[in-house]
Amino acid sequence: MLVTTSFDVGRHEIDETLGTVFGVVVRSQGLGGNLLASLRSLGGGEIHEYTRLLEDTRRQAVDRMLENAGKLNADAVVGMRFDSSELGQTMTEVVAYGTAVKLKQR
Repeated sequence: MLVTTSFDVGRHEIDETLGTVFGVVVRSQGLGGNLLASLRSLGGGEIHEYTRLLEDTRRQAVDRMLENAGKLNADAVVGMRFDSSELGQTMTEVVAYGTAVKLKQR
């Protein structure tokens, strides 16, 4: 399935807008990862444990969004975006969302 952050799909023409689709994931690093990340933050620089956590979480959110688009028989998702927020001090919510569309057949 095609996914784009723009509101068109290259040389394809949108035939029908099916609605908003999203994928939500809430994750916690866990005690061990938080301790290691806290120690790394003392020295400055990238905190690899959090980077890996957020990359995996974004991928899973996109997968869930695509699953929801598939349930609508969409050909593509346009205007795809991410949103994230902190829940408490140990959890992160990541949402991938966009508009599911059908493309005109050539």
